[in-house]
Amino acid sequence: MSKYVDILVFALAGAFFPTLNVVAAKMLHRGYPDPAKQMAYESGEIPFGDARVKYSIHWYIFALAFLAFDVEAIFLYPWAVVYQHLSRGAALAEMAAFMVMLMIGLIYAVRKKVLTWV
Repeated sequence: MSKYVDILVFALAGAFFPTLNVVAAKMLHRGYPDPAKQMAYESGEIPFGDARVKYSIHWYIFALAFLAFDVEAIFLYPWAVVYQHLSRGAALAEMAAFMVMLMIGLIYAVRKKVLTWV
Protein backbone atom coordinates (compact mmCIF):
# COMPACT_ATOMS: atom_id res chain seq x y z
CA MET A 1 0.00 0.00 0.00
CA SER A 2 2.86 2.39 0.70
CA LYS A 3 3.86 2.21 -2.97
CA TYR A 4 0.73 4.09 -3.94
CA VAL A 5 1.00 6.90 -1.39
CA ASP A 6 2.90 9.13 -3.84
CA ILE A 7 0.27 8.59 -6.52
CA LEU A 8 -2.48 9.31 -4.01
CA VAL A 9 -0.76 12.55 -2.94
CA PHE A 10 -0.38 13.66 -6.58
CA ALA A 11 -4.01 12.79 -7.33
CA LEU A 12 -5.25 14.72 -4.30
CA ALA A 13 -3.04 17.71 -5.13
CA GLY A 14 -4.22 17.54 -8.74
CA ALA A 15 -7.82 17.71 -7.57
CA PHE A 16 -7.30 20.16 -4.71
CA PHE A 17 -5.35 22.98 -6.35
CA PRO A 18 -7.65 23.55 -9.35
CA THR A 19 -10.68 23.35 -7.08
CA LEU A 20 -9.09 25.84 -4.69
CA ASN A 21 -8.37 28.23 -7.58
CA VAL A 22 -11.93 28.07 -8.89
CA VAL A 23 -13.42 28.61 -5.42
CA ALA A 24 -11.05 31.52 -4.71
CA ALA A 25 -11.85 33.12 -8.07
CA LYS A 26 -15.59 32.85 -7.40
CA MET A 27 -15.18 34.39 -3.96
CA LEU A 28 -12.90 37.25 -5.04
CA HIS A 29 -14.50 38.37 -8.31
CA ARG A 30 -16.42 41.60 -8.64
CA GLY A 31 -20.17 41.27 -8.82
CA TYR A 32 -20.69 43.66 -11.74
CA PRO A 33 -19.64 42.96 -15.33
CA ASP A 34 -17.01 45.18 -16.88
CA PRO A 35 -17.73 46.02 -20.56
CA ALA A 36 -14.11 45.22 -21.45
CA LYS A 37 -14.55 41.76 -19.91
CA GLN A 38 -17.57 41.15 -22.12
CA MET A 39 -15.47 41.51 -25.27
CA ALA A 40 -14.45 38.44 -27.18
CA TYR A 41 -10.69 38.49 -26.55
CA GLU A 42 -10.01 40.99 -23.72
CA SER A 43 -7.08 42.37 -25.70
CA GLY A 44 -8.38 45.89 -26.04
CA GLU A 45 -8.96 45.43 -29.77
CA ILE A 46 -12.49 45.68 -31.07
CA PRO A 47 -13.37 42.33 -32.68
CA PHE A 48 -14.36 42.27 -36.33
CA GLY A 49 -15.76 39.54 -38.52
CA ASP A 50 -17.16 36.20 -37.43
CA ALA A 51 -15.33 34.32 -34.67
CA ARG A 52 -16.38 31.00 -36.18
CA VAL A 53 -13.81 30.80 -38.97
CA LYS A 54 -13.41 27.45 -40.67
CA TYR A 55 -9.91 26.02 -40.26
CA SER A 56 -8.29 23.43 -42.44
CA ILE A 57 -8.70 19.87 -41.17
CA HIS A 58 -4.91 19.59 -41.40
CA TRP A 59 -4.53 21.60 -38.16
CA TYR A 60 -6.95 19.36 -36.28
CA ILE A 61 -5.05 16.26 -37.39
CA PHE A 62 -1.76 17.90 -36.42
CA ALA A 63 -3.17 18.68 -32.97
CA LEU A 64 -4.46 15.14 -32.53
CA ALA A 65 -1.08 13.69 -33.51
CA PHE A 66 0.61 15.94 -30.95
CA LEU A 67 -1.91 14.90 -28.32
CA ALA A 68 -1.37 11.21 -29.06
CA PHE A 69 2.40 11.52 -28.67
CA ASP A 70 1.98 13.67 -25.57
CA VAL A 71 -0.34 11.16 -23.92
CA GLU A 72 2.04 8.32 -24.74
CA ALA A 73 4.80 10.20 -22.93
CA ILE A 74 2.76 9.83 -19.73
CA PHE A 75 3.51 6.12 -19.84
CA LEU A 76 7.19 6.90 -19.25
CA TYR A 77 6.45 7.79 -15.62
CA PRO A 78 5.52 4.28 -14.37
CA TRP A 79 8.53 2.86 -16.21
CA ALA A 80 10.84 5.39 -14.56
CA VAL A 81 9.37 4.63 -11.13
CA VAL A 82 10.13 0.89 -11.33
CA TYR A 83 13.35 1.27 -13.33
CA GLN A 84 15.61 0.43 -10.38
CA HIS A 85 13.70 -2.77 -9.69
CA LEU A 86 13.87 -4.06 -13.25
CA SER A 87 16.70 -6.06 -14.66
CA ARG A 88 18.70 -4.24 -17.34
CA GLY A 89 17.38 -6.54 -20.08
CA ALA A 90 13.73 -6.16 -19.05
CA ALA A 91 14.04 -2.37 -18.80
CA LEU A 92 15.69 -2.19 -22.20
CA ALA A 93 13.08 -4.48 -23.78
CA GLU A 94 10.19 -2.46 -22.35
CA MET A 95 11.64 0.85 -23.50
CA ALA A 96 12.47 -0.60 -26.91
CA ALA A 97 8.87 -1.80 -27.30
CA PHE A 98 7.60 1.63 -26.26
CA MET A 99 9.90 3.41 -28.71
CA VAL A 100 8.88 1.03 -31.51
CA MET A 101 5.23 1.93 -30.87
CA LEU A 102 6.08 5.64 -30.98
CA MET A 103 8.06 5.19 -34.19
CA ILE A 104 5.19 3.29 -35.83
CA GLY A 105 2.88 6.20 -34.98
CA LEU A 106 5.41 8.72 -36.25
CA ILE A 107 5.95 6.83 -39.52
CA TYR A 108 2.18 6.56 -39.98
CA ALA A 109 1.80 10.32 -39.42
CA VAL A 110 4.62 11.11 -41.86
CA ARG A 111 3.18 8.82 -44.56
CA LYS A 112 -0.23 10.43 -44.17
CA LYS A 113 1.53 13.81 -44.56
CA VAL A 114 0.17 15.05 -41.23
CA LEU A 115 3.46 16.60 -40.18
CA THR A 116 4.02 18.69 -43.31
CA TRP A 117 3.48 22.43 -43.02
CA VAL A 118 1.10 23.94 -45.52
